[in-house]
Amino acid sequence: MLLSKSFIPILKNNPSEAKIKSHQLMLRVGMMKQASAGIYSWLPLGFKVMKKIEEIVRQEQNKIGAQEILMPTIQSSEIWKESGRYEDYGEEMLRIKDRQNREMLYGPTNEEQVTEIFRSSLKSYKSLPQLLYHIQWKFRDEIRPRFGIMRGREFYMKDAYSFDISDEEAFYSYNKFFLSYLRTFKRLSLTAIPMAADTGPIGGNLSHEFIILAETGESKIFTDKRIFDLNTNETELEKNSLEQMRKKYEQYYSVTDEKFNKDEFEKVVSEENRLITKGIEVGHIFYFGDKYSKAMGASVDLPGGKKDFVKMGSYGIGVSRLVGAIIEAKYDDKNEIMKWPLSVAPYDIALVPMINKNDTSALDKAININKELIKNNIDSLIDDTEENFSSKIKKMNLIGVPYQIIIGKSSEGDLLEFKEIGKETQNLSLTKIIETIKKQKNSN
Repeated sequence: MLLSKSFIPILKNNPSEAKIKSHQLMLRVGMMKQASAGIYSWLPLGFKVMKKIEEIVRQEQNKIGAQEILMPTIQSSEIWKESGRYEDYGEEMLRIKDRQNREMLYGPTNEEQVTEIFRSSLKSYKSLPQLLYHIQWKFRDEIRPRFGIMRGREFYMKDAYSFDISDEEAFYSYNKFFLSYLRTFKRLSLTAIPMAADTGPIGGNLSHEFIILAETGESKIFTDKRIFDLNTNETELEKNSLEQMRKKYEQYYSVTDEKFNKDEFEKVVSEENRLITKGIEVGHIFYFGDKYSKAMGASVDLPGGKKDFVKMGSYGIGVSRLVGAIIEAKYDDKNEIMKWPLSVAPYDIALVPMINKNDTSALDKAININKELIKNNIDSLIDDTEENFSSKIKKMNLIGVPYQIIIGKSSEGDLLEFKEIGKETQNLSLTKIIETIKKQKNSN
């Protein structure tokens, strides 16, 4: 892709209204544009990153046997009245009426909708367990939307739901998602720590938030530093191994502020291991038993003719929020360098030819190199503008393309000036460059 033909409206300076790194960078490099308070249009650069995150989330959900569906953004108020949440949810819910004067709402979450789908479709315990997920837009009418996509009103989210016959089986499903989330965030190069959390308006009695450390986070966290040394490489979905994996994390004190108990914290965590800081929530899982199934009559036939209400859990990942979370974790604002993980970077490599009006040989070479990159499924951005070298490099660092090939006076023969963003330049052949990038991509 030629930069001159790309829709990447880069600003010279950070917008004054943006107060945190992710909001500043996303506006500055043209990843998004505000449409109204807390609502944004996603432009090509930002949309590419978000869709790559979405695909990683999808792959990890599929690995644990979850099945993808798609539920509507607009829901009937009737199912929310059945669950008792229609009036309780508060003013964050956008309530509307259609032309027939029927009460509708723009979904902030989907527990009611998915329970209605289940109860009208499955009747026997033999169909359980069921793990269903979708990736869809949500809307919550935040009273003070701020920090760009980190606290917006409209957001893109993966939410999943489990249906089981017993608490024991439901905990197994819960642990599957627990593992899935650890693997998802690892593939995004994020260290996300599971922390015991309040269940909030979702309800239930078991909940974990997955938090990454960030000064700009809105969640205050209290944890034992030793939890960061854990490295679970669990791949099997066997019950006992999953339970043991979760207990590895639960052995260390780690909670959000809603669950914090000062006396307990100081009792179980030595002073040198105590960490009190802020973080960003990137995922949240809940187990709430029959809270919704009982209220909405979602039961199945058991052996012997009895019926029982299914046990349910809910599992969310903020796909759009993860774009901002990765920026908060990876952006070096002092040097204006964005280090996107290769797994979600908008482009794999930037080709930076030194161009002047009388000599297009460097650009021609870049175009020929790009043909080889395309053959190897490597996505590149060619800076075909006539800006000076330092401006071009600064621009690519800001966009965050992980690798760069610089094509100038030193690019004679078979060796090319190749560098990983933020590191020293190497002289490598195109074959070696392609091999390096493909190896890194395959490791993700």
